[in-house]
Amino acid sequence: MSSEKLNHLLIVEDDPSLQKQIRWAFDQYETLTADDRESALVQVQRFMPPVVTMDLGLPPDADSVSEGFKLLEQILSIAPETKVIVLTGQNDRANALRAIGLGAYDFFAKPFEIDLLGLTIERAYRLYELQQENNRLQLMQQPDVLSGLISRDPEVLKVCRTVEKVAISDATVLVLGESGTGKELIARGVHAASARRGERFVAINCAAIPENLLESELFGYEKGAFTGAAKTTPGKIETANRGTLMLDEIGDLPHSLQAKLLRFLQERVVERIGGRQEIPVDVRIVCATHQDLKALIKEGRFREDLYYRLAEIIVLIPPLRARQGDAALLAHAFVRRFAEEQNRGAMTLREDAL
Repeated sequence: MSSEKLNHLLIVEDDPSLQKQIRWAFDQYETLTADDRESALVQVQRFMPPVVTMDLGLPPDADSVSEGFKLLEQILSIAPETKVIVLTGQNDRANALRAIGLGAYDFFAKPFEIDLLGLTIERAYRLYELQQENNRLQLMQQPDVLSGLISRDPEVLKVCRTVEKVAISDATVLVLGESGTGKELIARGVHAASARRGERFVAINCAAIPENLLESELFGYEKGAFTGAAKTTPGKIETANRGTLMLDEIGDLPHSLQAKLLRFLQERVVERIGGRQEIPVDVRIVCATHQDLKALIKEGRFREDLYYRLAEIIVLIPPLRARQGDAALLAHAFVRRFAEEQNRGAMTLREDAL
């Protein structure tokens, strides 16, 4: 492989000396390290490493494998194409096979030969790169899912590439940006590039619906649940089953509904107003807001635990004033669209109009 440090390798190991040994042995990679489940998830969400080596025995109980298996499942949920190589104790074949069954790429029993581990890591990278190339070829045969987002700004193009990466997982995405920056276009792009693109994309604006109606819009209601409830009506969450639900202006979600949304995100079941039955729902959640949610948390207006459920992946769209050349690009695009819609023939903007 190339001697340039182009690929991230995440090493999850709570033994400092072994962690250092692995990092030194594979210094041809851009190594990342973590010593517990929480720090490992932070690295995965930030860098999306193609390959991870991880010990099953992690704090707070390094003698147990529960944290390791929980981390394995979470990594593959956030980044399904990441290749996870599990490092187990001697005579721990049962857990190794269980890890393979959950989706791990390979396993090694400690103590292991560093050269053999190196060959496995290299093979994992090659498979990952082949799969990425295959994904790129498939995308070339499909319409550009972000064709409606007009920009030549490097930061916006970087956002587009991020969307392409995260769309293949089911991780919850939080889109941040000022009004008019294209948050719904990004949300629709996530849906269109995902395996759910054949199902419904359902959007609801949390700021546009009165608080007393928003709960029934989101969760639905049973016949007779309240005055005017003439028939059982599924909510937006149910309607988006197997598809994608966009919660626009999530920062305006009333505090009284934040706990109910959090429970849905944890349990993945809804209970209609006036109903007693828990209804399982399989849906991808994409949220958007122009507000500073961390500031709202400090003010007590937004739940911190809900924030971390929604912000598995954060996509920040820069404002138009920070996007060099995009204002003129958009102006030309709007003029062309106006000309087409009004059958005005070719229309262009002169230089002195820009």
